[in-house]
Amino acid sequence: MRLVQYTTIDGGRRVGRVSDDGNRLHPLDNTSTVLELAEAAIAEGASIASLVEKRTGTATVDYGELLRDGRVLAPVDHPEPARFLVTGTGLTHTGSAAARDKMHVLTHGEDAEESDSLKIFRMGLEGGKPGAGEIGIQPEWFFKGVGTCVVRPGADLPMPAFAKAGAEEAEIVGLYLNGPDGRPYRIGYALGNEYSDHVTEAENYLYLAHSKLRSCSIGPELLIGDLPEEVRGHSRILRDGTVIWEQEFLSGEAHMSHSIANLEHFHFRYPMHRRAGDLHAYFFGAAVMSYASGIKTASGDEYEIQAQAFGKPLRNRMVSVPDEGLVAVTRL
Repeated sequence: MRLVQYTTIDGGRRVGRVSDDGNRLHPLDNTSTVLELAEAAIAEGASIASLVEKRTGTATVDYGELLRDGRVLAPVDHPEPARFLVTGTGLTHTGSAAARDKMHVLTHGEDAEESDSLKIFRMGLEGGKPGAGEIGIQPEWFFKGVGTCVVRPGADLPMPAFAKAGAEEAEIVGLYLNGPDGRPYRIGYALGNEYSDHVTEAENYLYLAHSKLRSCSIGPELLIGDLPEEVRGHSRILRDGTVIWEQEFLSGEAHMSHSIANLEHFHFRYPMHRRAGDLHAYFFGAAVMSYASGIKTASGDEYEIQAQAFGKPLRNRMVSVPDEGLVAVTRL
């Protein structure tokens, strides 16, 4: 079961269930947003899937037309964007660990000691998948931004003038809502482009936080239910309509060093992350990235991330934005 949020011609909002052939949406009755749907599921003590079954109408809309018209939204959002926290973890896949280690070798030479990146990846392999009811090893974690940093599928991904690079990171994203009592509930999963500045990151590990403070994109579809053990997909970069880089990625717990439950525990163990009514998007880490292949992206390049389990591909174009210059603070 997959859902899509979209806007209507008159400016309203709807949620649609993706048809079996993936080309049409069945609008849900009395459902304007996925947030409303999740809130109703919590209030009724029901699953989102059961509510979707009850609310699925017989009418259909053309999914492809919505994408072409730019009317498909991120799979979930909040009317107060500051209450939508976007975070993530890295070094959960072999590919990301190898890419980070390459950065370390370029900076410190072939004779450098094993990098912290490989050390923390090995720690995940050894203790990232604890038994039921047990707590495993702590993963890496980073803050990406709040809801204003999430751009809809098909929209431009801005590259700030101060950025030294901008490149894709094809990831699976967990989407969560905290209930009235602060208990976190998983709404579902989506594809995401975490989009980072790997050149800045490579200069010094302590610049990782800066390199992550960028826009990102999630969607277009929300997968309800369990994540498949293995997710196979492709990440591509197109320049002037021609593919300049492409690589298959493997994700899902079968290809991760941490279980989803372990990542969730270490994120939501902090009381500040369990504030009632807040939304969370949590990026689970990338398996492949073009930067590790030596690709230098440019303004106008289009990123495409696709996996059969998530339906339509996530596409966004990177566009440079003007320099804002010095940001000065005004004394009150």
